[in-house]
Amino acid sequence: MTKIAIVDDNKVVRESLMEFVQADPEFKCVYSGATAEDALKHIPKLQPDIVLMDIQLPDASGIECTAGLKQLMPGVQIIMVTVYEDTERIYKALRAGACGYLLKRCSPVELVAAIREVQQGGAPMSREIARKVISSFQEPGNTAAEVEGLSPREREILELVAAGHPNKQIAARVGLADGTVRWHLRHVYNKLHVRSRTEAALKFRSAK
Repeated sequence: MTKIAIVDDNKVVRESLMEFVQADPEFKCVYSGATAEDALKHIPKLQPDIVLMDIQLPDASGIECTAGLKQLMPGVQIIMVTVYEDTERIYKALRAGACGYLLKRCSPVELVAAIREVQQGGAPMSREIARKVISSFQEPGNTAAEVEGLSPREREILELVAAGHPNKQIAARVGLADGTVRWHLRHVYNKLHVRSRTEAALKFRSAK
């Protein structure tokens, strides 16, 4: 059973997301709240696997809430579900630790598919968002040069990250310990000037 938490200040949206989530027998909504303060207080106690997070909250931004939850629960996966599609907010959310970014106009089918993609180690994004992110990386020569600067082992690991494999699967595929994979990824992040596996994967895709 995958445990889901929802943070959105709009009651109608919150209830709709709960309905979409609980329509799937493999998902269980363990928390539904409207503020960052309440989310930071209660979500760590409930230990959900995935959080669906709005950006515009009454007491703080969902981006700030995401950063706070990632500090308290490094392993939690957070998908932004919002109306905002400007590049600045997208990047702030990813850097805060979000692993996906969906627009609220996505369908129930797309939402459930995104949750499943996260379970498999992926980084789901609405098509419009993915285009914006990739376009922003496509400055002449910069991204390709950074990726070319990776070692063969770093490129191998990054390619598996971009394909959606979690660290344990990557370690098994390349014959390394989990800790060694994490060590290589830290170097990859530094060389690509990114702060998350989602950003690294998108940069790799844009350089291909």
